[in-house]
Amino acid sequence: MPLNLKLKLLFTDRIGIVADVAALIAENSLNIISMEVERKDNRAEVWLEAENSEHTPVREDVFRMLGKIPDLREISFVRTLPHEERENRFRVVLDNISDGVISVDRDGNITIINRIARKILNCENSEVIGKEIKSLNLSDPTILECLNGKRFTNVKKNLINRKGRFQFFATGRPINDSSGRIMGAVEIGKDMKEIKMLAQSVSQPDFVTFSEFIGESPSVSEAISFAQKIAVTDSVVSIRGESGTGKELFAGAIHSESGREGAFVPVNCAALPESLLESELFGYVGGAFTGAGKQGKSGLFETASNGTVFLDEIGEMPPGPQAKMLRVIQERKVRRIGGTKEIPVNARIITATNRNLEQLVKKKQFREDLYYRINVLPIHIPPLRERGEDIPILAEHFLFQLGTRLGKDAQFLTKTALNKLCRHNWPGNVRELKNVIERAAILCDAEQIGADHILFSFEVGKSMEGMKNRIHPVGSDSHSLRALLDVYEKQIVTEALEKSDSIRKAAKFLGISHTTLMNKLKKHSVTMQKKAGFSS
Repeated sequence: MPLNLKLKLLFTDRIGIVADVAALIAENSLNIISMEVERKDNRAEVWLEAENSEHTPVREDVFRMLGKIPDLREISFVRTLPHEERENRFRVVLDNISDGVISVDRDGNITIINRIARKILNCENSEVIGKEIKSLNLSDPTILECLNGKRFTNVKKNLINRKGRFQFFATGRPINDSSGRIMGAVEIGKDMKEIKMLAQSVSQPDFVTFSEFIGESPSVSEAISFAQKIAVTDSVVSIRGESGTGKELFAGAIHSESGREGAFVPVNCAALPESLLESELFGYVGGAFTGAGKQGKSGLFETASNGTVFLDEIGEMPPGPQAKMLRVIQERKVRRIGGTKEIPVNARIITATNRNLEQLVKKKQFREDLYYRINVLPIHIPPLRERGEDIPILAEHFLFQLGTRLGKDAQFLTKTALNKLCRHNWPGNVRELKNVIERAAILCDAEQIGADHILFSFEVGKSMEGMKNRIHPVGSDSHSLRALLDVYEKQIVTEALEKSDSIRKAAKFLGISHTTLMNKLKKHSVTMQKKAGFSS
């Protein structure tokens, strides 16, 4: 097996360096794989990859061999050559864009195929690179026409294979060298589903996708992966999770991913009394009850035609609506209150609860048959305390959102502020975190948000009392600005000394010089309590 050498050679620039290197390499039975030269000022950097079919020369032999070349100043072994770094960066960029990209050389052989294109074509990189584009059995290989100079933009295409049907808009261009000669071609495919979602996110402010559910913890990734897999089905989804974990956001993302054209209609089962809940869900005919409109009213299941009905807090649903809900799921029909006509509905049902439905079934507070009907595809959203690695990501996300909304400069959390966030138990989950971050962003005018601005609900009252004391400091009977500032300054330097191990550290903490702090201590007659190891 050939063994490779990768070297960086530094020369004083002159004519003939490449020829000298090539000749010496050939004399020593080595083959040049690649050579790249970069000239800087009066220097020439030569990046070289060579191979030996028998053995790899030892380092000393390489130095001795290349040391014969005139004007060589430095030799070093490297792991990665510049062209490899460029190719790796290029590959990472291509594999992380949302469009499919495929390119061919002048003979129609595949040179590049990125991750999205491989996924659509159900192939691996090693399987297709170097093969003819025709071997992929594409129904419409128009990329080959670009080899004759043709260009096309946003041509609608369909691809059907074992993984299903893909619809995309394709754009193709020839690849020219510096002299204008065609060296190959590239085609970029934009998924129609992605385009539709992008258009909806712009035209519909409430349009939600899984990208808005922030988190990288394994439990969140698994929940999202499962939800994306089942989104296109019409089976009932049951989302479990504590209050504040984002169940409605998750349900909205499932609806968006499903491709359903109808509306996403959320209903809070705990917020409506039984009679009103039934009329909202199933509708009523004219004159069905006192106060009912003459024309009647369609229910939310009818309103959500070809869409999704999200039943939040279904564990709080009264027994009467539970029975009717069971019939809706079984028969896919509703009967308006006071009516006799069965109306077909095709809305998808997603339920959510923070209650233990199994315990409610045992206590006869929730119908067992309804429980099994809605528990077809259960998804658990973990509480924030079980996904601590997501706290910094969520905090940064909320800070960015707030900065944009409030028109403030970018802010970030100090390490102590993040540590305080990570130590909290988060009974209110993500909703509580968002409130805490918003409170901190509003109260803090600086770029850095410290731990003193991270206030949990039980700390807010204490903080407000502290702010009052700072406006009218203890020990000051005067209301003049100078007197109040003097008392306030004394409190600040005293607190800084108590928190620091030395006067120098206290000065650094306050952002002033050691001499300035000494003068302020003298001005306010602050007497220091000596600590072990405390020094000036």
